[in-house]
Amino acid sequence: MCMRVLLRILRLTWRHKPHLLLALGCAVTAPVLSLAVPKLLGTAIDLALSSGTTSQLIVLAAVILGVSAARGAVAYGQAYLGDSVSQRVAYQLRNAFFDKLQALSFAFHDHQKTGDLMSKATVDIEGTRRFINMGFIRLFYLLLLLGGVTVLLLLINWKLALMGLAGVPIAILFSAWVSRLLRRIWMSVHRETGTLTMLLQENLSGARVVRAFAAQEYEEGKFGHQAQVVADDTFKALNVHAATSSFLVLVFTAVVGVVLWYGGQYILGGRMTAGELTQFIFYLGMVIFQARMVGWIVNSFARAISCGERIFEVLDATPDIQENPGALRLHRAKGHVRFENVSFAYDGRVPALGNATFEVLPGQKIAILGGPGSGKTTIVQLLPRFYDASRGRVTIDGIDVRNVTLASLRRNVGLVFQDVFLFSASVQENIAYGAIEATKERVVAAAKAAQLHDFVLSLPDGYDTPVGERGVSLSGGQRQRLAIARTLLLNPPILVLDDSTSSVDPETELLMRRALATVMRGRTTFIIAHRVSSVRQADLILVLEDGEIVERGTHQELLAQGGLYRQVYELQLLPQEGVQDTEPDGQ
Repeated sequence: MCMRVLLRILRLTWRHKPHLLLALGCAVTAPVLSLAVPKLLGTAIDLALSSGTTSQLIVLAAVILGVSAARGAVAYGQAYLGDSVSQRVAYQLRNAFFDKLQALSFAFHDHQKTGDLMSKATVDIEGTRRFINMGFIRLFYLLLLLGGVTVLLLLINWKLALMGLAGVPIAILFSAWVSRLLRRIWMSVHRETGTLTMLLQENLSGARVVRAFAAQEYEEGKFGHQAQVVADDTFKALNVHAATSSFLVLVFTAVVGVVLWYGGQYILGGRMTAGELTQFIFYLGMVIFQARMVGWIVNSFARAISCGERIFEVLDATPDIQENPGALRLHRAKGHVRFENVSFAYDGRVPALGNATFEVLPGQKIAILGGPGSGKTTIVQLLPRFYDASRGRVTIDGIDVRNVTLASLRRNVGLVFQDVFLFSASVQENIAYGAIEATKERVVAAAKAAQLHDFVLSLPDGYDTPVGERGVSLSGGQRQRLAIARTLLLNPPILVLDDSTSSVDPETELLMRRALATVMRGRTTFIIAHRVSSVRQADLILVLEDGEIVERGTHQELLAQGGLYRQVYELQLLPQEGVQDTEPDGQ
């Protein structure tokens, strides 16, 4: 599993071959130049001790400076090109991640936390990006350097080389153990960071509720506790990383002590020159320094594995709603809708709708009435294929909705939700959402039809006025009318109104009813309602209870049946009508 994650990241890296190959070229050149410096220093020492001329030492010094400068330039190229590759991969991953979220169905988002997805799109992708430069390319450099150092040490003195390299197997085994430990810790860090991000997102979105209930202290405590969990896990990972580096330095420092002792004996015995021992110590110093870098590399590999698993979990998710091969493009529909023995269960386990069968002719208004959890919203969510029926089929103009493209299907079905979502943009941009090519004239016409135009003109910048995050600067009725204008601009032949007037004042409701009357004209309309007053004029009323259609008919027919609909009617409207009957004329 771990190797598969790393290989997938490297395959993404390989897509940027020019920059990657240049970075690896620098990673190859840098060790060669680094290995040349100790050799030159050792030669200079032996030359000085053997009474070499000053001019020779000056030449060697100049060569050492030149090689060091070249090595610095190559190291800069490695860092710059490596970061360039990593940023390109991160860019690619972010876009792929976002595109995947757009393609995934409602069923996926039903089980995901927004904060966790945000953490994956930011923190986890950054962890993956750092692996490319600080892990993969750096490892390439490290292996070449260690290989070159090993060969040179063996050529200088193979006995001392075996002593000096004795710590390498220890470092390798210890690093492998640490890598597994760090992977588990970093996975916990990223999971808890996702929860922390979710708490922050919920707090910001629900700021009004938090303050209304004076729950700031509670929220601070909840966030502080989760932040401490993230900090503790992160400190644990950093502690393991620091301990790894310190242990490896200790091992190799002890090895240097042994080498100095035996190397001194070799010099005294005439079996080794001072310059050769200097070279040996410098080369061994490179091993010690790179041993410290092993901790960073192991940390980046472990973090990349945990980050990659979380990212690819989303990228590999299969949308529940997919277009069939050869799906048809649904042109403007007439609006003839049929539900044929349709049943649906969320997650395949929680039943929400059972054997629903009904027909709506073009231009008719159908009202769906029922209590919470009765299946009203489920019916209209099956129409644009937010979910697919578990059994039975839904057709528009005789075509199964599963046999048409999603884009063309949803262009034919306009929705006005009860909970209106607006973007942090201007009034015009929110109305034109989904029809971004619409002219200002069309936007204004839609606003007029939605009884919104006069209000917009009263705003400081008219249609260019920002609505604030989630439309916070607008009232509930204003947001609803803006949503109606947005739907009207799309001009869909089938319209779904999700209890759009249930929570507004009478004056606003009157404006909205006028707007809805304009919108519904000539369209097949589904009206989801809790109140009988919203459905009396419908051509067909469906009464749902526990996912079953228990009654159907017109307002008068359902009253005559004396069933559930009449009970709701008597509870909701008869008291009001009684009051109205006793009011004086003119009131």
